[in-house]
Amino acid sequence: MEISSRHHLRNDEVRDLEAALSEGLGVSLDGDSYELVELAGVPVDLVLVDGDPDAFYYEGEPFLTVRGANAHEPDRGIVTVDAGAVSFVSDGADVMRPGIVHADEAIEAGDLVAIAEESHGKVLAIGRAKTDGGDMLGDSGKVIESLHHVGDDLYSVTV
Repeated sequence: MEISSRHHLRNDEVRDLEAALSEGLGVSLDGDSYELVELAGVPVDLVLVDGDPDAFYYEGEPFLTVRGANAHEPDRGIVTVDAGAVSFVSDGADVMRPGIVHADEAIEAGDLVAIAEESHGKVLAIGRAKTDGGDMLGDSGKVIESLHHVGDDLYSVTV
């Protein structure tokens, strides 16, 4: 991924980012330094919190990266998948109903969500919900579009 620009976030931008992640995920970043890294040709801008790629804006919407979600463990907005889905989700596949064992009931269609594995609770991917959390369990159908996963270009970006 090519970096098109880098700059520190203003205090009001930091407050907005921290508030959005706190309200949506129950996460407190509380960093000393916030740097926005704009990436060329993708709908994602990365946020370095104290030098770590902990957050990003996807089409302008703030959320944690996979690394950030594992470092700061969200309380809300989580979908948990079973062991059979882990390899697919880790490779960037969209999430299907049969692989889901739990979904936060507060998730609404269109929300960004963290996708975690059942055994250790580690986040494998970030996706966009195609349905409400209460409708994610079932026998068939795609319910989450994968946007960012372990090992993808955003996960591996070096800045």
